[in-house]
Amino acid sequence: MSKLIKGTAGSDGIALAKSYLLKKPIFDIYKKKIKDISKELTLIQNALEKTTQQLQHIVEITKKKLGEEKAEIFNAHIQLANDPEMINEINECIKNEKVNATYAINQIFNKYHDTFAAMEDKYFKERASDINDIKDRLLSNVTNIPLPDVLSINQEVILVAYDLTPSETALLDKKYIKGFVTDIGGRTSHAAIMARTMEIPAVLGLKNITTSVNNGTLIAIDGSSGVVEIEPKNIKEWENKITKFAKDKELIKKYINIKTKTKDNKKVLIEANIGNSNDAKKAQTYGCEGVGLFRTEFLYMDNDHWPTEKEQFEAYKEALKTCKNQMVVIRTLDIGGDKKLSYFDFPEEMNPFLGYRAIRLCLDKVNIFKTQIRALLRASAYGQLGIMFPMVATVKEFLAAKKIVDDIAKELKSKKVKLGKYEVGMMVEVPSTAILADEFAKYSDFFSIGTNDLVQYTFACDRMSKDVSYLYQPNNPSLLRLVNLTIQGGHKKKRWVGMCGEMAGDILSIPILLGLGLDAFSMSATSIPKARMIINNLSQKECATLAKKALSLDTMEDVNQLVEKFLKTKKLI
Repeated sequence: MSKLIKGTAGSDGIALAKSYLLKKPIFDIYKKKIKDISKELTLIQNALEKTTQQLQHIVEITKKKLGEEKAEIFNAHIQLANDPEMINEINECIKNEKVNATYAINQIFNKYHDTFAAMEDKYFKERASDINDIKDRLLSNVTNIPLPDVLSINQEVILVAYDLTPSETALLDKKYIKGFVTDIGGRTSHAAIMARTMEIPAVLGLKNITTSVNNGTLIAIDGSSGVVEIEPKNIKEWENKITKFAKDKELIKKYINIKTKTKDNKKVLIEANIGNSNDAKKAQTYGCEGVGLFRTEFLYMDNDHWPTEKEQFEAYKEALKTCKNQMVVIRTLDIGGDKKLSYFDFPEEMNPFLGYRAIRLCLDKVNIFKTQIRALLRASAYGQLGIMFPMVATVKEFLAAKKIVDDIAKELKSKKVKLGKYEVGMMVEVPSTAILADEFAKYSDFFSIGTNDLVQYTFACDRMSKDVSYLYQPNNPSLLRLVNLTIQGGHKKKRWVGMCGEMAGDILSIPILLGLGLDAFSMSATSIPKARMIINNLSQKECATLAKKALSLDTMEDVNQLVEKFLKTKKLI
């Protein structure tokens, strides 16, 4: 019998295929007394080495398929798998209690998982999920019981899982994996972000999809609306949807090589979020009109030392040369929170996302900050540079950071170092900054709204927690009002305002942002053609009327219904 269920739209696309349940293996983790301690310790050591090799292989596959930024997830897994404190605790458990390796792994990893999962901040919850992923891989290598092998799937299927780990998602072959559905997860989860990059349809947060279907059950999914139909009653209708989506996708391709301009001639920019110069090259193939966010933290996270001025200069220069005649906004070091370094000990904090990170760390470790600023200013000679400070909360912080840029610019000029034109701006990801945007605009050349964190801080919600994920509401009127304050505050001083969070590429947000007067939309490269198609078929004037109405509503649901109705009348969805 046909059954329709609604989840979270994770990645656009339509798929119809038989289900393939991705089930985790059951490991023998019962406590057993052992006599040969050295044997168990050797099992642990061998499993760690094999796990590291597997993760390194996944890093390489991910770099090729998805780029450096996504690959960094697995470099973090390698660091966790080789954490000396955890390894020592496992070994001590075996020695002191004379127990088997699988029991020791399970006990220690579960202890860390439960401790982190109980914390309120996003960093520890993400680490809890990663610890489970690594634990399963270690247990697999100790017991020689293989994990589900998505690479072995050689027929068209829709994956059905409780959750997909980042490593599983990175290995999906879209030739056979036509889509996936999960019990948990949201639009900003690693699995959803990777699915969009790979252009695989996905619906998440279905709660009990794994118990609703058996292997081989025919299911249809709409990754754009979040709808799943089990045993669809009208197969022809779904096949027509697939055909239409494919045709629409081809039509959208024509928007790759044209400028972004509304029907009433309002020009805006659609830019790309990147992690390195290779990402910049890929973004050019999708028609980006600049880079709205270059995440420099990967230069630091991929190293075993603080990257030198020369190392950074070469990376920034390459990105600027790749995007010749386009603005490249490079974010200064945004480390801390969930992003750690193997060569720097961060202080232990109850809430690291609210603590010692980003511009706060840079203003404390001034020499590290100055090295990056020198490299950025030297690279400015090779293109149009925007220097952007993250996590700014007060005007005093911004002025302190900007003074460092000004002082180093004077120093370089005195040494006859050639500098190009550059702008100095800031991210708006803290509510205090959005509220005071008109004052910040006296000093900042531009704003870029980082909605991922702005939403999180506005609603006091951990977007990775399934229990409060309903509070991750970018189109909530309260968040839209903060965005509006930022744009109006910037425009009051004739500053341009962009956005580099996930919201910038969301089709239900784009018309509102256009109506509020956003100047630049920065997103993943694969989202650029569709975003341009939406904008080029709307008028800014009618979007302004829509945005004004949205600001007066009560809930995100009301806003989304308003936008959906609007886009349907334009035949854009």
